[in-house]
Amino acid sequence: QVQLVESGGGLVQAGGSLRLSCAASGRTFSIYGMGWFRQASGKEREFVAAIQRSTGSTYYADSVKGRFTISSDNAKNAVHLQMNSLKPEDTAVYYCAARLRFGTLLLPNAYDYWGQGTQVTVSS
Repeated sequence: QVQLVESGGGLVQAGGSLRLSCAASGRTFSIYGMGWFRQASGKEREFVAAIQRSTGSTYYADSVKGRFTISSDNAKNAVHLQMNSLKPEDTAVYYCAARLRFGTLLLPNAYDYWGQGTQVTVSS
């Protein structure tokens, strides 16, 4: 079992920044990769960013490329999402997820564990 707890969400004006964090506990040694997804009201959950733990390889959705940065602190079993130049369309509940096996990190159904989510609201 892996437990994930997100933090760092909140309300920010357009153009501002937020840093989300996800703390993992439990069988963290078995984690292959971690990702961030978001779900806006009335929409499907969508991929935001992901990182492969062993190589540090990162992946981003086109909509956030150049504005968001994912990073991991393997010693602390944490992953962060630095969000800059935020836009109102970034408003959503942001979820952290962990995948245990080798494979794609881009699809929600590829992940084994999920956090409870943290709300990010960007005002115009």
